[in-house]
Amino acid sequence: MSGPGRPGVNGKKLPTQQSVNAAVKQICDIMRRSNCAGALQYVPELTWILFLRILDEREEIEAGEARAVGAEYTPSLAAPYRWRDWAASDGAKRAELQSGTLGAVFHFLNEELLPYLRGLGEQPRANSRQRASARS
Repeated sequence: MSGPGRPGVNGKKLPTQQSVNAAVKQICDIMRRSNCAGALQYVPELTWILFLRILDEREEIEAGEARAVGAEYTPSLAAPYRWRDWAASDGAKRAELQSGTLGAVFHFLNEELLPYLRGLGEQPRANSRQRASARS
């Protein structure tokens, strides 16, 4: 489980502004290598990436709290759309994307992940997080 003083779901802690900057730069480098023409093409994806990273860590904490009291917990996102599935170093979807064709990451983000996120609020029994993400 993630939390203060412990690594996040991808095994990396980002304790300083410099480490956050380096992580963002690394994401941008990956996006550029995925056949992006320029920053304007991937800024929306980068925004979602950062949001999803925070959401995944928050939901890991909430799931742990629910387990501690014996409550059921349903995450906002299903696999393979959770951060831990497609972005974390041990994620199954990440392995698939890395072994795929040039532009596979960009294609996944634009053609699968973002449409999935936009449709969350329309699902029956959508929770408040899912409805909010659909408005973004």
